[in-house]
Amino acid sequence: MLTCSVTLAQNNTLNYYLETAKSKSPLLKDLRNQVLMSQLDSLRLRAGLKPQVNATSAGLFAPSINGFGYSGAITNVHTLNALLTVNKTIIGRQYLNSQLAAIGFQRDSIINLGKISELDLAKSITGQYITAYGSLEQYKFSKEVVDLLTKEDTILKKLTRANVYRQSDYLTFLVTLKQQQVSLLQARLQYKNDFATLNYLAGIADTSMADIGEPTLQRTYTPEISSSIFFKKFQIDSMRFLNSRKLINYSYRPKLNVFADGGYESDFTYEPYKNWGTSFGFNLTIPIYDGGQRKLQFRRLALQQETSQYYKSFLDVQYRQQIALLNQQIVENEGLILKVKDQIRFTEALIKVDNELLQKGDLKVADLILAINNFLTVRNLLTQTTVSRLQLINQVNYWNK
Repeated sequence: MLTCSVTLAQNNTLNYYLETAKSKSPLLKDLRNQVLMSQLDSLRLRAGLKPQVNATSAGLFAPSINGFGYSGAITNVHTLNALLTVNKTIIGRQYLNSQLAAIGFQRDSIINLGKISELDLAKSITGQYITAYGSLEQYKFSKEVVDLLTKEDTILKKLTRANVYRQSDYLTFLVTLKQQQVSLLQARLQYKNDFATLNYLAGIADTSMADIGEPTLQRTYTPEISSSIFFKKFQIDSMRFLNSRKLINYSYRPKLNVFADGGYESDFTYEPYKNWGTSFGFNLTIPIYDGGQRKLQFRRLALQQETSQYYKSFLDVQYRQQIALLNQQIVENEGLILKVKDQIRFTEALIKVDNELLQKGDLKVADLILAINNFLTVRNLLTQTTVSRLQLINQVNYWNK
């Protein structure tokens, strides 16, 4: 009997978390359903303009006992009707198109809001993923440092026993090792918390800890404002305001409603079997004077349009300033990363030389600790700068949609 067990480490990518968060977001599902409901509203509007058929029936019996009771001239004593009624509202094709356009603009606004909400979600998930990745890199680096110090501890312990180094030198080094072991535990705890927060934001019910891959983010370039998703709202609002003016004007045009019915209606006073019949007619409404309400509605629309223009102008300034600032910070971070990497090469070379000198007993322990601390400082700076650069790219990509 042969038993084989294979364990694969989980390594989730940024795309995995983005897709999972989108599929589980109740807000995005809500907005998608609102788009579907607006399509149903268009169909319901068209259905409401078709002939409406209703069946109605009513009966009345008002008895008179010994001369007491309702007046028969008013109640007809007993009546019965059973009618089939057809009604249809007559409106112009342009009025119908404007009503459908109003629903269409509402649907477009929801679609645009859904895209922005999706961007917000992606920005949040990506930002937390970058934070978790930075914590993971910090944890891995801390583990490398502890492994390095552990190896040097073995060498230094032997040299101390051989009286090459004093016991105080070894204890000074041992304090540094213990500090880094504590830092390793803190780094692990920090990554565990950041990873759990990432799962929480993505809607993943998992409390375990696993490595995540490096986020591959490419900086996008700023599109024309007219094609930016953040200014799409104002384009929709502008068309919606124009359509609203049309709807106001159409509401003051004459309205015509035609109807027809057929069935049985009788008071049973004379030959009730002959009271089968039909009727048809129309209702016409012609607006003449409304006390100036139309002007007030136009004024209200003008104020809304003016407010929208203020928001657009303000966002235009903020948008351009934000993009310029983010691009400037990205360039500065990239320059800093190059300099930090050069410094890391020097510190790594110094530690390598110090390690060789340590084995020979020709190195001061204080110099070794100083070199290690410098190496820690530079590597931490590289991690922080790299994470900062990725966060800046995440923000600029958000605004560049």
